[in-house]
Formats: sequence, structure tokens, C-alpha cells
Amino acid sequence: MDILRATKSYERWMRERTTIVESHLRYKHQQMKEDLFLFFRGTYYRWAQLWPEICADLIKAPRVLASADLHVNSFGTWRDSEGRLCWGVDDFDESYPLPYTHDLVRLAASLKIVIESKDLTIKLKDGCEILSTAYRDTLHAGGKPIVLAENEEHLEQLGIEAIKPPKNFWENLNQRPAIKHGLPSDAKQAFEKMLPEPSLDYKVVLREAGMGSLGQQHFVAIANWCGGCIAREAKAMVPSAWAWLDSQKNSHSNSQSYYQETIKSAVRSHDPYQEIVGRWLMRRLSPDSNPVDITKLPGQKDEETLLHAMGAEAANVHLGSKRQVGNVLKDLRRKKSNWLVSAAKQMAKAMSSEWHDYKKS
Repeated sequence: MDILRATKSYERWMRERTTIVESHLRYKHQQMKEDLFLFFRGTYYRWAQLWPEICADLIKAPRVLASADLHVNSFGTWRDSEGRLCWGVDDFDESYPLPYTHDLVRLAASLKIVIESKDLTIKLKDGCEILSTAYRDTLHAGGKPIVLAENEEHLEQLGIEAIKPPKNFWENLNQRPAIKHGLPSDAKQAFEKMLPEPSLDYKVVLREAGMGSLGQQHFVAIANWCGGCIAREAKAMVPSAWAWLDSQKNSHSNSQSYYQETIKSAVRSHDPYQEIVGRWLMRRLSPDSNPVDITKLPGQKDEETLLHAMGAEAANVHLGSKRQVGNVLKDLRRKKSNWLVSAAKQMAKAMSSEWHDYKKS
């Protein structure tokens, strides 16, 4: 199966499970043709097909609840129950029980692609060494939530000067036209469960999402409450692409979502507004609850420190599979020193080849 047939098959499978916003899906395809990293982010289903073949020597590693679609831009910020600013993995849509090696290889492959695009200057070998060392050390230590609080001293653990919220966040959100119809009744119920008052007046708009979930329905409820704007997003859930792969071989495949289980078991200070309600992923939208694009961070950044935080956070997620930690550490000790660099190069090369084929379509 090539990239074009894989895409058609995966999108047909998606349409059987959720309502697709066709204009957003067309935009996704346009974006994927323009940039290798956007293609990488938007085609996790193809990665899932290729990884077991290309990295066959890594698929027997101990399994954990994995983030799965992990890359250098799948980290972001949120507020915990104490109002503190936290940082970590913010994308669990593709979560699945996978060999621990999978997340590290995908993160490292994304690093290689970003280095080649000149958005980062670190050498791949050095970056992989930092990721794997931080991952191993954090497993040994039992993990630690990455809480930034509010001051620059705490941002030093990410190696950056500042995290600036999106400009005109509320203005841009409020400018979107309210939808007149088409809000599913269960999404309406989910909004009213997650808003601070059940009878609160709100308007609902459509929103485009990140590359991976472009095409899935995203509704946002916006309200004025206690002197300011608040917003809640409802995103239609789709099982992991691994469920699609399994359905190719097994008509009774497992379509369970591991999102909630993975995020709840991870070592972190949780976002109290992030919850799955029925078939909807609900979360609070605000200027400081957002993905962080490392290529667009303001000022200088210490790439080594930032990659160290990413490796540590990958371990924080995998520590949710407590019984496997000892097995993972044992397996890591057996690995050759260049295993991650080698696998990252192979997967980045394969995805680049897929992108060139895709651009011709």
C-alpha cells in the first residue's frame, strides 16, 4: 500500500466513525504538499504502517501506553487545578499500547526533519543523546511534572526566555461566525457540563485544528462570564490509527480510545478542564492553554535544555505503565549507543520519500 492508497483507506475508515469537515480536510492536504514537517504531522497513519517494517528490530521492546504521535511540536501549556502554568505532551489522540522505542524514534525523526529545515541548529547525534539520557534518567527518578508557574526562573528548565500567548486570541476567536445549526445534541450537552454555569449564554463557532486532526469536527463555545471571555472546545474523537491498521487484518478489531487512560496515568499536574465526554474531547481554550511551536519561540532558546525536557516528558508519559519501567530500563541498557540516531534517520528518510510521492499526486 502506497501513501495515496493508505490515505484513501484511512480517510474512508474515518468517515465511517465520525463526521468529516471536507473543507478542512482539503486544506490539510494542501498544507501537507507544501511542507515535509506538516506532512509528517498529518500522516501518522502512514508512519504506523512503515515503522514496524523499517524498525523491525525495535518492535519487540517492552510495551507502554504511548503518546504515539509524538514530535517536537506536540508539546504545549495548560493551567492545573492551582492555576499554575504547566508544560508537557498535549496530543494523545493516537495513544496506544506500543513499544517504548516508538515514541523516542518518532520524536527523534521529527528532530531530524526540523534540523534539516534549518529551524534548529543542534546535531542529530547530540539531540538523540540528550533525548535518550533525559528519558532514562527520568524513568530512574520516577518522573516529575513540569510546572512552570509564572516566572522566568521556571522557564529555564525548558531553555527558553518566554512563552508568548497568541496575539489577539479572543478577538480572532470571537470574529468567527456563530453556527446556526449542525451542533450535535451530545456536543451541546458536553458543553453545558463543562461550562461553569449550566444556563450560561454562549455562542458556538467552528475551529480549524492542528495538522493531525484537521478534518475532524471542532466546535468552540464562547461565553462572557464574570467580566471576561471563556471558551470550551469539543473535538470529535477518532480511535488511533493503530485501530485502522488492525481493522485491515481483523474485522473485529479493537477501536478503543486510549486517550483518557494514557493522559490520566502520566506523571503530570493535570488540566482539570480536559475530559472525554461521550465521543467528544473537551478542553478549555485560552491564550495560555496552547501548543508551543518550538520553531517560533521568541528570543533565544537553549536547544539542549529544551530537548532534555522533551525526553523527560516522554518518560513522564511512559511511567503511567508502572509495571514496565524495570523492563524498559533493562532493554535500554542492552541497546547500542547509536540505535536512536540510526532509527531516526531511517524513518525520516522514509517519510521524506513518501512526501515526494504524495506531492506528485
